[in-house]
Parts: sequence; C-alpha cells; structure tokens
Amino acid sequence: MLAQDSILRLDATAIDYLIIALYFAFVLGIGYLAKRAVSNSLDFFLSGRSLPAWVTGLAFISANLGAIEIMGMSANGAEYGMPTVHYFWVGAIPAMLFLGVVMMPFYYGSKVRSVPEFMLRRFGPTAHLVNAISFAVAQVLIAGVNLFLLATIVNVLLGWPIWVSVIVAAVIVLSYITLGGLSAAIYNEVLQFFVIVAALLPLTIVGLHKVGGWQGLTEKVTASPGGGEQMTAWPGNALSGFSDNFLSVIGIVFGLGFVLSFGYWTTNFVEVQRAMASKNMSAARRTPIIGSFPKMFVPFIVIIPGMIAAVLVPELAEFKASGSGEVDYNDALLLLMRDLLPNGMLGLAITGLLASFMAGMAANLSSFNTVVSYDLIERYVIKDRPDEFYLRTGRWVTVAGTIIAIGTAAIASGYSNLMDYLQQLFSFFNAPLFATFILGMFWKRMTATAGWVGLVTGTTTAVLVFILAENGVIDLPGQGASFVGAGAAFVVDILVSVLVSLRTAPKRDEELVGLVYSLTPKEQRTEVTVRGDHGWYRRPVLLAGISLAMTIALNIIFG
Repeated sequence: MLAQDSILRLDATAIDYLIIALYFAFVLGIGYLAKRAVSNSLDFFLSGRSLPAWVTGLAFISANLGAIEIMGMSANGAEYGMPTVHYFWVGAIPAMLFLGVVMMPFYYGSKVRSVPEFMLRRFGPTAHLVNAISFAVAQVLIAGVNLFLLATIVNVLLGWPIWVSVIVAAVIVLSYITLGGLSAAIYNEVLQFFVIVAALLPLTIVGLHKVGGWQGLTEKVTASPGGGEQMTAWPGNALSGFSDNFLSVIGIVFGLGFVLSFGYWTTNFVEVQRAMASKNMSAARRTPIIGSFPKMFVPFIVIIPGMIAAVLVPELAEFKASGSGEVDYNDALLLLMRDLLPNGMLGLAITGLLASFMAGMAANLSSFNTVVSYDLIERYVIKDRPDEFYLRTGRWVTVAGTIIAIGTAAIASGYSNLMDYLQQLFSFFNAPLFATFILGMFWKRMTATAGWVGLVTGTTTAVLVFILAENGVIDLPGQGASFVGAGAAFVVDILVSVLVSLRTAPKRDEELVGLVYSLTPKEQRTEVTVRGDHGWYRRPVLLAGISLAMTIALNIIFG
C-alpha cells in the first residue's frame, strides 16, 4: 500500500525534509570519520576498548531505543497503559545495575570479545556453538523488526512501497556500520539518543496539553476500554494475562523482572558489547549504571504518548474499542504526530523515529557481525588467518546480516503489537541463556555437558509454551504466555543443568578462575582506580544504589 492512500500519511514539507537530510549527512559523516580509526578487527568489533564511560553509557541505552522501545512501548502504552512501565522500572533497571556491579568484572576482566566466547571458556565448544547460533538468529529476527518500522516511516513519508523502503533503509544503516564498525554505531547512538529525546519530548508535552494535562488524561483513559486500572502500574493484570492480582504481580516480578529482564540485560551481547568497548574496568562497570538514569525516564516520552493517542486519535480509539480498523497499536506515535505536530517539529519527530530504528538495527548488526565473525567463522570455519582477513569478513558478514534482516522484516509485519513478538523471542533465546549463565557463574560444580543440554531443553520448553498458547491450550492474553514461557524455560534449564551436572564430571577449580564467582579473587572482580576515575560520582556501587532508590520511588509514586 502506498502512503498517499493511507490515513497515516504525514504531510511533510521542505523544512521537514531538510532536517531529515541533515541528520543523514551527520550519520554517514560519523561513519566515514570512524573508518579512519579502524586498523584491525578489535577496532572494528570492539572500538579498540578505548571509549569513555559517558559515551558507552549513552550508547548502551540508545542501542535499546530502537523499534522495540519506541513503537513497541508506545503500542503497549496505547493497549495497556501505565503497567507498561514495568518493562523499565522492574524489567530493566535492576538487571542493568546487576550487570554493572556483578557481571561486568567477569566479562571485561576475562578480555573475551563476546558473550558466546565467555560461554566457550566456561562450558566448552558445544555450549558455545549453541549460544552463538541462537544469538545470531535472534539478532537478525530483531533487526527485521527495526528495519520493518524504519521502512514504514519511509513509506509514510515518501509514499514508496514497503519493499522499496525496506531496501533503502537497510542500505543507509549498512553504509555506516560497514565503514566504521562498532565505533560508528556507538557515536551515532550517542547522537541518536539526543535526537530521539528532542523529538519525543515535545510530542509528549503537546499531547498532554491537548488532552487536558495529567488530570484530563486520567479522566479520558478511565472512561475508555480498559478503565482506570490503566492509570496505575500495579497489579497490571491486562499486561500479564492473569485475572488474579497476586498471580499477576508474581508473573511480572518473576517472569518479566527476573527471568526475561536479567536474561536480556546481563547476557545479551547487543548491550554488553557497548560496555566491553570501554577504556577500563571502571568505565565498563559504570556503562549500564549510567544508562539506567535516562532509562528510568524514557517511559514518560514513550508510554505516555501511546496512552494519549489511544484516547485522542479517533481511529486508534475505535480500534481499541472494536479490535478492528485501518490502524493498530503500532501506529500510535505516527497517528499522534500526524494530528498534533506542525511542520518543522514534524520533521524533527520523524528524524527521531528514524534515529531510533537505525540505532536499534545498527546495534543488532554490530553484535551480529562480531559473533558470526569471531565465534563462528574464526572458531569453526576458517581458522588461523591474518587479522585483516577477519576485518574484511566482518564487513561482508554485516552485508549478509542486512540481507537476512530484509527477509525477517516480513515476519514483523504480521503483528499488531510488536512487543508481543519481541517478548516471544526473548523467552526463546534469553531466558534459558540466563539460567545457564547464572548457574554456571555461581555454582562451580556445573559441567560443560549441562551447559549445552540446559540451553537446548530450556529453549525447547519456551517454544512448547508458545505453541500451546497459540493453539488455545493455555489461555493467557496480553504477554502472559511470554512471561510463563520465560519462567518455564528458566526453571527447566536450572533443573536439567543440576541433574546433568550431578552425573557428569566438572572442570578443575584452577580452570574456572575468572569464570566462577567463588573461585575468582576479589582483586580480579574489582577495578583498579586509575587517573580520571576518582570521585564519588564514578563509584559503580554508589551510583547503582542511587539509581535503585530512584527507581523504587517511581514505582511507589505511580504504583
């Protein structure tokens, strides 16, 4: 369908196109400049481990501000309301803080180049291969989501068919990642963070003014389908799929807040890669903690606009009431931009959306090319070649990943709420990986065989729950099936890993130093303070405590 035939048509003018063109010029310019700093594969894949904490911290959060965060969370806001904040205050920040305080010393201190490489050292080649393949598959599927929504914006803006928009959007992202590698991705992510905030904050302010402020929004949401419970975060029954309040809270805290959240933030190389590009251990630990501060306020510029759109835009209000229409929840932000923003501000908002989708897709591709090049090709396919070979390979892998993502974009187009799709993927890939990872890090008796058997059985369990839910055997609306699938995958993975470990031989203690918490000396788990890292505001544990206290306060205020 062409954009001019759609009610989503955005009437952009010359000033809007000028703003977008300037943004693309900056993006490609950063890619070109970053290319000059790429002399070996470490520069391309991990920025030479040279970046300061504030850069990697903003990139850490910006890498997550893709289609999942912007369109997916605004869609969730339109459908479920305030319970969506659980994806941030319960389902993100605690895990981000845990990553910085506890897990980054193991990642950064071991000098591994990827999360699968850490799995190789802890569990051996079979678990490593399973993890590397599952991660690569997950990244091209998620890149397809970002690419599909990026193409949707181009389609709405220019009137091009979706398939043409997909290819054009893919080429833009491919250009700067292929040129400058991770450095280009990270510096563009920092730029994109500020562009996204500058785009969405005015939309939120204008939307609240139009709806009559917070009180007006409360009144309109209370009178809409779903009622007043959409204005409070807890117990979040509609989101979790449980009618019982207690079960809903347990589902959110355990399924989302523990299994899905910790599985995503602590073992997902897309995020960990940003911290591993830091210049030292202190900067690496502070990266996710610094990112947690803007993360806790993102709901106010993402979820609130979705809620406003659901009561202010007639087409979306009709869809929410009837379940049918020409639009769906994924269109919430576009519809609100169409109705509220004047030209100029519209161009900035469109640029913000383009920036978010490009940041998300670039993060997927930069981690995909690292894992495929280092963990699959160098390890199992073409060994012992000069470093320049793997640098060239990384660029060609980026091209291949982009082509595959063009295909997976078609899968994303079939979902009215993309968060449903993403949570299913996370339950498949991240929940069992976290179970294997956390058990292996804190239980030295866990064996190499248990590592890969646990991963496979955990993933199989999550897929089985999904199949049962899709066929009506398990009746869990919303994203409850994903929460249950994640929880089941975690429990099964743990149980199977323990049973297999008790029947197989573990590694010797000396082989697990730096990989298991109890066997790693404290001095290897903490950073040595270097010049420039003094000051209370650069102490990871203290910063994490402040962030956690602020998050608890937000839960109380909006609970």
